[in-house]
Amino acid sequence: MKRDFLHVDDLSTEEIWQVLELARDVKARFQRREDYRPFRNHSLAMIFNKQSARTRVSFETGFYRLGGHAIYLTPQDIEIGKREAVKDIARVVSRYNDLIMARLFDHAHIEELAAYATVPVINALTDYNHPCQIMADIFTIREKRGNLDDLKIVYVGDGNNIVHSWLRLAARLPFHFVCACPERYTPEEATVALAREAGLSTIAIDHDPMHAVRDADVVYTDVWASMGQKHELEERRPHFANFQVNEALMAAAGPSAVFMHCLPAQRDIEVTDAVMESPASIVFDQAENRMHVQNAIMLFLAGKC
Repeated sequence: MKRDFLHVDDLSTEEIWQVLELARDVKARFQRREDYRPFRNHSLAMIFNKQSARTRVSFETGFYRLGGHAIYLTPQDIEIGKREAVKDIARVVSRYNDLIMARLFDHAHIEELAAYATVPVINALTDYNHPCQIMADIFTIREKRGNLDDLKIVYVGDGNNIVHSWLRLAARLPFHFVCACPERYTPEEATVALAREAGLSTIAIDHDPMHAVRDADVVYTDVWASMGQKHELEERRPHFANFQVNEALMAAAGPSAVFMHCLPAQRDIEVTDAVMESPASIVFDQAENRMHVQNAIMLFLAGKC
């Protein structure tokens, strides 16, 4: 039966752990430069409506190093939902490729793509969520801490697609998650409710970042205006003025807190340059781990694990 990865909780708790273990194994193989090519004679179609350096490089490099060939389709090559119907693209691209990865604006488009594709579809970001990123993040946290016990993650900023994926992960793994955001920029209520109703994690929405970060293990942020919202940045600035992750905020979190950012970062806006370059920053570890975790997800969906 075809499996897709559109949301973190498309995987069961057991499957999430399986993917994390597989990612650890794949990363070790890559570091040893093993001749490990389970995707030999396979191809991956990468459909981009939203541009991204990390997503393209991590998927294309990872799939190549697993023995396969990745095809980069630019926003101009395939205008999802504009030049051609999503369901038509899904069925045609499935005839040529073994997997499809898509980075889109409209979440309904990734769902339609998966509904009509006959090969696994991986969500590489939509305006609603970013499941590959959060899987890489939790992998990185576990790698650094050795475990996920008594974990408190505080996200500071816009209640955006990153927050939605953290909330959906909280419905599968137990941890304390706090979204510290301005009152006008809270995450979707239905997704907050989904996480709370699962009964595994402690979920809080806080509008005081200094209060929220107390005893945090992880302080996480993202840009204040995502792709497609950049024109709103100046309008948003006054609302986010107290939500910058700076030295004072990290000090309030405590000496053992680490800092994470999904990138790209606007230095000295949502996070100071000093925090990005501090010993607490594990930003580039999580960026590297995108490739290893995405490889594990593809191997899992293709039944090669």
